[in-house]
Amino acid sequence: MKKVFFLLLLACFSLTAQKDIDLSYYLPKNISYNKNIPTPKMIIGHEVGEWHVTHDKLIEYMKILAKFSDRITIENRGETFEGRPLLLLKITSPKNHENIDVIRENHIKATDDATINISKLPIVVYQGFSIHGNEPSGSNAALVAAYYLAAAEGNEINNLLENTVILLDPSLNPDGLQRFAYWANSNKSKNINPDPNDREYHEVWPRARTNHYWFDMNRDWLPVQLPESSARIATYHKWLPNILTDHHEMGSNSTFFFQPGIQSRTHPLTPKMNQKLTREIAKYHASALDKIGSTYYSEESFDDFYYGKGSTFPDINGGIGILFEQGSSRGHAQETNNGLLTFPFTIRNQFTTVLSTLKAANDMRVKILKYQQDFYKNARNTYEKKAIVFGDEKDAAKSYHLAEVLKKHKIKIHELKSDFKVGNKKFKKGYSYIVPKNQKNKFLIKAMFDVRKQFKDSLFYDVSAWTFNHAFGVDFENNISLSKA
Repeated sequence: MKKVFFLLLLACFSLTAQKDIDLSYYLPKNISYNKNIPTPKMIIGHEVGEWHVTHDKLIEYMKILAKFSDRITIENRGETFEGRPLLLLKITSPKNHENIDVIRENHIKATDDATINISKLPIVVYQGFSIHGNEPSGSNAALVAAYYLAAAEGNEINNLLENTVILLDPSLNPDGLQRFAYWANSNKSKNINPDPNDREYHEVWPRARTNHYWFDMNRDWLPVQLPESSARIATYHKWLPNILTDHHEMGSNSTFFFQPGIQSRTHPLTPKMNQKLTREIAKYHASALDKIGSTYYSEESFDDFYYGKGSTFPDINGGIGILFEQGSSRGHAQETNNGLLTFPFTIRNQFTTVLSTLKAANDMRVKILKYQQDFYKNARNTYEKKAIVFGDEKDAAKSYHLAEVLKKHKIKIHELKSDFKVGNKKFKKGYSYIVPKNQKNKFLIKAMFDVRKQFKDSLFYDVSAWTFNHAFGVDFENNISLSKA
């Protein structure tokens, strides 16, 4: 009985302590901050983690940071189905901002020309948060990350920003994030109840994982069917980031996961150097989490197979995708098998790995830039004078919409100049397209039309591939001579 009383008393102290949490709980120690940069609380009205930030407050804070900091510019790339803006922050040194277009152009040129010296180029890191709306620690951590990058002072942050262009996407799923914030906040008790059976931790169907139309946007990196995905993919191909981080949550009784995943479940088209670099970056996450006393694991779950996810899409585009999975509080504080899990604790882990990623990017900058340059050099060195042709002689719409997807991925395609047949398949002009293989995105094309029937490891997290000619139901032929088409 005394033991039960002690545990209850400890939980009460923990919940009381949560009310006193401020930015110092999250931020690195012994760093000064620019007092002219507003803290999140000044704008959103509460400490980070005290409530679940709503999307309107999240974007308002990002806009204020862009106004007050010469390290940040902000771009609105469109709207969700519910009219919420799809914001992107570009964060780098003021000097880099003066030449940001030139920096981007030089970064892309280096992927097209292996003779370009990359040793002086900044590395590009895309950091995206909470593509599943009810996995909110990511977007709430984005508040702290943006503040830190705007306000931190000293040689360390100056060196980081001089060598790095950070593309910060504070909410990959604005509609879902808003839906979950409403649920968690409206069901929060004045005195937080950590009982897992409490209503706060059981949101009603259809829940907030998905977007407005209940589509899982972390399966849409290849199909690109949603406005959120279209904005994200356009940004990706415009910048070709070297590292992309994808901040998620998992079951409450779990700890913290970072990639690499299970090595036998890596797509064979992913270069081995990709996984080697991912493992090297993982050492930075482990070191950072050790310093704050958080438990974690790696290489024991999740896979790197389906390229339609945020953590794998970069792997077929010359970048490095990294998945983070935080055990979810599913509200403000919940009892788990590992003890009391508070919302601020989950935010701190996510923010900690934001910084460990940036430290790894800065330290490994030349190595990672060279990897990307070699990836596209290899694509050019293995060019084939062959093409893919697809179409439907009775339904031009099928071909047209598949062509739309390919164009969003900057894949060059052409309409047929004349009709021709391959066996019993007839490809008609106006109903069919040809995709040359001798182009920059050769490996992406191969992945999208890949038919794979044998696997080193037949276990998958959910899907192994999305073969696009089958998905759209079109006739298809591979390895057609370019001269014939």
